[in-house]
Amino acid sequence: MATSISKRVEKRRMALRAAGLRPVQIWLPDTRRPGFADECRRQSLAVAASDRSDPDLGNLLDEVLAESGEDDA
Repeated sequence: MATSISKRVEKRRMALRAAGLRPVQIWLPDTRRPGFADECRRQSLAVAASDRSDPDLGNLLDEVLAESGEDDA
């Protein structure tokens, strides 16, 4: 006899919990929503403008890169 979908889901969730996992619900911005791309662009431009107005940012990034050892490539 076929197992109902709800029973299969319950069995799968029990197996995941037995493996030490737990369910988590995450809410994310809806990328399909009208205006989403415009808002991303607005925020990106604001960050870029802020970065350009900070004379110490380039030096800080260079120091962090040097400390990480990534500039040895």
